[in-house]
Amino acid sequence: MKKLLIIVDYQNDFVCGSLGFEKAKALDRAICTKIKEYLSAEQDILFTFDTHGEDYLQTQEGKNLPVAHCIKGTPGWELYGKAASYQDKAVVCLEKETFGSAELADYLREHPYDWVELVGVVSNICVLSNAVIAKAALPEAEILVDAECTASNDEQMNDKALDIMEGLQMKVINR
Repeated sequence: MKKLLIIVDYQNDFVCGSLGFEKAKALDRAICTKIKEYLSAEQDILFTFDTHGEDYLQTQEGKNLPVAHCIKGTPGWELYGKAASYQDKAVVCLEKETFGSAELADYLREHPYDWVELVGVVSNICVLSNAVIAKAALPEAEILVDAECTASNDEQMNDKALDIMEGLQMKVINR
């Protein structure tokens, strides 16, 4: 069985930077444990990077969320914590300028996995968006989200996002 772990936007700005929140910091150990499990089983890992330019505040997203974050080349754009030490083990790192990654859909169609698991932040925005993309790209694959390895700055929105993913026939584990 071919498996892929997608670590969504586990970047400094979402953990300890301009959009950081405490629960995101606590995910590092669990995410790293999951990464180690995949790598020791000779399975693939993939990182997504929320990536913006200096013109972020003039973009559609910036007008709706006027907090500069994940500006490419800044410390806030880089991966957080011990998870960052695994970046070179990824089959690919995808930069995305919005919530979901069209390049992720292309990658998944070109590399059909039987199992895709998502972890990272923010559960109700980028994790949800990329989980939907994975489900659309690989409708027969098992799509999982580990609730112990994802979080939101809004616990109510986190719970709603997990409910939505379950409703879309994704398996939410460790809830």
